[in-house]
Amino acid sequence: MIGTGYVGLVTGTCFAEVGNDVLCLDVDARKIAALNDGGVPIHEPGLAPLVERNVAAGRLRFTTDVDASVAHGALQFIAVGTPPDEDGSADMRYVIEAARGIGQRMQAPKIVVDKSTVPVGTADRVQAAIAEELAVRGIDLHFAVASNPEFLKEGAAVEDFMKPDRVVVGASDERAIAALRAVYAPFMRNHNRFLVMDLRSAELTKYAANAMLATRISFMNEMANLADHLGADIEMVRQGIGSDPRIGYHFLYPGVGYGGSCFPKDVKALQHTATRHGHPLELLAAVESVNEMQKHVLIDKIVARLGGDLSGRSFALWGLAFKANTDDMREAPSRVIVEALAARGATIVAYDPVAMDEARRVFGEAPFLSYADSPLAACDGADALVVVTEWQEFRSPDFDEIKRRLATPLAFDGRNLFQPAAVRAAGLEYFGIGRP
Repeated sequence: MIGTGYVGLVTGTCFAEVGNDVLCLDVDARKIAALNDGGVPIHEPGLAPLVERNVAAGRLRFTTDVDASVAHGALQFIAVGTPPDEDGSADMRYVIEAARGIGQRMQAPKIVVDKSTVPVGTADRVQAAIAEELAVRGIDLHFAVASNPEFLKEGAAVEDFMKPDRVVVGASDERAIAALRAVYAPFMRNHNRFLVMDLRSAELTKYAANAMLATRISFMNEMANLADHLGADIEMVRQGIGSDPRIGYHFLYPGVGYGGSCFPKDVKALQHTATRHGHPLELLAAVESVNEMQKHVLIDKIVARLGGDLSGRSFALWGLAFKANTDDMREAPSRVIVEALAARGATIVAYDPVAMDEARRVFGEAPFLSYADSPLAACDGADALVVVTEWQEFRSPDFDEIKRRLATPLAFDGRNLFQPAAVRAAGLEYFGIGRP
């Protein structure tokens, strides 16, 4: 498993859990040292005990030794990062470097699997890079390249991997297909969810899936903002349209916009690919634009209620991670909200169950931001409560206690966690997203 980031670590650990012998490679020596010492560098429910158990069993190991990595596996999964370039395209240098490393060292046939989220056509580039390195060495060894995109939700990645709703494999080599079918067989005992297609279709499937989910989020945010103007209740609308089986309820929750490492990056990368091929995606441009504006919706509501000058005001912020059950703050709406409040002179007291260390890394020693030990402690003396992340522990708070602690009885609910009537019954003014 080349790469021990989010995808590589979860994938390698879950493969080891069903009995495979997995060696995870990373060039980050500190990360490998931490993993070998029993540390897990990401917050993902259920992952740490799986890592510990499989390391103890000898099925899961970590190394910085590329030679050992290439020699170890008949299956070589590339799960390195593909960060966005300035133009929005995916930076493929790490994927190609991994491919060249395999070509430079392989002494036996290999099946190379692209697990990273990569643009359409990447498998061809990986194939060419390995072939070039073999030609330089004057060696003729069989290898095959397959695409096996990941569909893991942060916060539920272990469950998603162990009980997949589908496993997509793009390949033309029958031996590669057979090998991947075998390695995924333990995860498909109930019924087959193994989908084989051509390489380019598999590569596009990943981007199309994330683009569709991002579209649903931006659509609901647009409807919620319209509901605000019309006096409608977006929660009632959500139930009304979600009950249609053609639509369903998933990803129909309005809020303060999507973030994280996948949707923003993948929407941009797909737009870049489409534009490069002379077919810009107008819909995705709108999805992205709506999402960026949505991150400011709570600020607009706060300014409308308290005015544009927030000097001397303090806000209790519940949630820093871009979503619940993770400490990931990449592209998180909280970053926009904190910076916008600070720019207007406010101070913020934040609480998040797991992301406060990451927030300290992101914001540094910012004088406008401090951290509380509990959700209620963040409310002490604050001029308003601002809810940004949908953590379970935020869903049923003591509203009477919140009112007692706040200097001003205001609640801005960016995830529609609360029932407006219950909040108002405690004497708080309530502002949601598309709630009357």
